[in-house]
Amino acid sequence: MNLDSLKSQSQELFNKVIKLRVFIFALIVIVIYGYLLLRINTLKNPQPALVSQSSQSQATTHIDPALVNKINQLQDDSVSVQALFNQARQNPFQE
Repeated sequence: MNLDSLKSQSQELFNKVIKLRVFIFALIVIVIYGYLLLRINTLKNPQPALVSQSSQSQATTHIDPALVNKINQLQDDSVSVQALFNQARQNPFQE
């Protein structure tokens, strides 16, 4: 292989690429567009990790017993507070 034959082969290859430049560009755009659609679809519906599912199912609410006692004591002391608590029990979604 001499330099002239390598130069002519590279020139032929370059000419073929120039003729197919629109096709190559369209192919690159389609591949990028497909990849983006795939990533968007994957990120749109993430699957929760098994660790987070188990931690959510085992989560418990901690209520301070001293706070419960204080609320009960306040409720017992005041008639208007008793009415307020009873009303809140009747309709918990009121404002």
